[in-house]
This record gives sequence, C-alpha cells and structure tokens, in this order.
Amino acid sequence: MELRAIGITMDCHNPERLADFWQEAIGFRSREGHEPYITLSDSEVGRPLNHLTLQKVPEGKLAKHRVHIDLFVRDPNTEVERLVKLGARVLTSGGSVPGHLGFVAIVMCDPEDGEFCVVGRPAKSEI
Repeated sequence: MELRAIGITMDCHNPERLADFWQEAIGFRSREGHEPYITLSDSEVGRPLNHLTLQKVPEGKLAKHRVHIDLFVRDPNTEVERLVKLGARVLTSGGSVPGHLGFVAIVMCDPEDGEFCVVGRPAKSEI
C-alpha cells in the first residue's frame, strides 16, 4: 500500500471563520492557503487527522453531514465547554447519547452547523 496520509475536505461558506474554529478545536499548528481552500495540519495529538481542508462552496448546508469528525477526549463535559466558547453549539438534548463500545457521544455543530461528536467514556459515577 502506498497510502501516506489521510485528510478530510469540508465544504463551507466561510473558510477563514471555520479554519479559526477548527484550528483551535483540534490544535492544528499549521495553516496554509486562503479562499477558496485553507488547509490545517500538524497537530500535537498522538494519532491525529493528518489535515483538514476547508473549501468554499457557493451553496449552503442543505442536510445533515454524512461524514463527521469525532473528537475523542478524557473529559467530554470540559471539552464541550471549551468548544462552546470557540463557537460550537450542543445539538444533543439532555447530554450525551449512548455510543459504540461503551463510549458516549455529545453531538455538536461547528459555527457553520457542521455536525461533529465529542466522544468519551462516562465517569464511573454516571454508569
């Protein structure tokens, strides 16, 4: 296999604004390009997404994304608070939803309403 990296390209209306959000949310250290394409890369995360490219498109978001980013964290509630301060919104009513393999997911959206999840294991007191 010749695969060297994996990246995601996300359609959006305002690449600069969304790049600001995702650069802080994921901790990317490198930002290259300008409209219509901005690419974020170089994260300190041990198993990071190699890069995220934000691509300006003329049409708005029409439906739920079929692909989304999952952010795996130790403390989902603290991470949700941090992301809300950056401009995200919580979509899950009443907290987290049961997930796969004992994880819970808090469904959120970025500043352009793109869905993503904050994923973690519940504290023992929550079980």
